[in-house]
Amino acid sequence: MVETLTAWGYFAAWRILRWLPENFVYSTAYKFSDRLVKRNGVSVQRLRSNLARTQPNITTLDLDLLIYKAMRSSIRYWCDTFRFPDWSLERIAQTVTTTNEYLLLDAMAAGKGAIVTLPHVGNYDHAAAYFCGKGAKIVTVAEHLKPEALFQKFMEYRAAFGMEALPLDGRVIPTLAQRVRSGCIIALAADRDLSRSGIDVNFFGGPARMPAGPAILALRTHAPLICVMISYTETGIHIDFELVPIPTTGSESEKIAAIVQNSADLFAKGIAAYPQDWHMMQRIWIDGGFKERS
Repeated sequence: MVETLTAWGYFAAWRILRWLPENFVYSTAYKFSDRLVKRNGVSVQRLRSNLARTQPNITTLDLDLLIYKAMRSSIRYWCDTFRFPDWSLERIAQTVTTTNEYLLLDAMAAGKGAIVTLPHVGNYDHAAAYFCGKGAKIVTVAEHLKPEALFQKFMEYRAAFGMEALPLDGRVIPTLAQRVRSGCIIALAADRDLSRSGIDVNFFGGPARMPAGPAILALRTHAPLICVMISYTETGIHIDFELVPIPTTGSESEKIAAIVQNSADLFAKGIAAYPQDWHMMQRIWIDGGFKERS
């Protein structure tokens, strides 16, 4: 029953927030975001503890201000999501700026595919739509949501602007490898994996776990592995690109561990620069009474 009500809430937002004036939607959403911060619920508390670890020298006052900015950034993502189906191709293209975009464009031109790895930052759907508009064939992986109708809605939402979303299951890595070899761009959010299969990394000076998928794909396909940081600007998003170093010596498991750590270091670099746009309201670090997911 709760899952059904949640799904209907999403469906209603996709309709209603597209009918209302844009300025009203975002100004109202920011007021709602500020109230959530004041209520200091579980998600806000987790966001605060996560961001505090990314800014070790921050004062209490500055951390309070950062939480308000971060919650507004997260709410902005959802407002964008619900209104995005009405955005024109021109608006999508004109609201994106980039640094080192050639790293991805060159991979697209070569036709050999690429793997993009990124944390949960900014608006990755906006970034994906921008590159789909440039001819990229982008593939991602989506965790299976409940109820099924909500999962299908998100799949359709991304398919509408040209991105293929595959369900997360045991067969996904071989399928992604095939997509890379056919010239696709694989985009994977990879800043959190608390299961036993996650790779241990040092992240902002503490122990964390991140998925091995992007590293495995890079080693198996020899496609470039590109780290992306997406941050909000006043009118849209900015995308920073940087190659993830790939080791040439060591066993496969050692190479995978090194690649995931290199990715974690680049994630930390981007998040430290734009902490307000890291929308992480779940546990990241595995110290302090951590219990593994099954």
